[in-house]
Amino acid sequence: MTARVVVLASGNGGNLQALIDACGNGRLAARIVGVVTDRPAVRALVRATDAGVDARVVAKREHESRGDYDLRLRDAVGEFRPDLVVLAGFMRLLTQPFLDAFAGRVLNLHPALPGELPGLHAIERAWDEALTGSRTRTGVMVHLVPDEGVDDGPVVAVARVPIDTSQSLDSFRATIHAVEHALIVDAVGMHLAVLATLNRADSTLDPSVRHNPDYNPDYNPDSNVDHPLDTGASS
Repeated sequence: MTARVVVLASGNGGNLQALIDACGNGRLAARIVGVVTDRPAVRALVRATDAGVDARVVAKREHESRGDYDLRLRDAVGEFRPDLVVLAGFMRLLTQPFLDAFAGRVLNLHPALPGELPGLHAIERAWDEALTGSRTRTGVMVHLVPDEGVDDGPVVAVARVPIDTSQSLDSFRATIHAVEHALIVDAVGMHLAVLATLNRADSTLDPSVRHNPDYNPDYNPDSNVDHPLDTGASS
């Protein structure tokens, strides 16, 4: 059975496009059934419409609490009956009621290595640190979102990216985005395979899996073995 995926995005939607393309060319045995954004008039909505995907805007109302907004967002996403929810550049932190509704089925993409540079502007912060000589590499990770922690859930996939300060910041950003586009497709495929193996794609993962920092046994932060997506060149 083809898995149902909902993507949450707040901006350009480059990673959304990577997922749309991967579903279209058969690389992913999945279908993007919905795109939800918190902002009107963003490129992600155009990408969804062009691909024939149902797209909705769930914008925060004036004086609406974070919790109330997330309940509306939960209901909007739930209408698509997703097997997986992917946060691909979604610029809001989700509260526990939303996450509990899709427990074990929410993935987030973050442009940094696990345990490093949580929060906004991770690409620019990594670049600034490289310019001072305090950093030589960064990366991209995809992780599960079991709770309200910021960019710190169990790792599903990771790629390391060396920083070449002889290039421009724009070139570095392009490199990171190229790695993001490949990694998000790999991670979605990996996690859907886990769900299919458990034969519980419409339920939750066992808590011992959802909260295990070694969820991805191939990830070792001290390993010298490069991830296949590691790159030293810009794209």
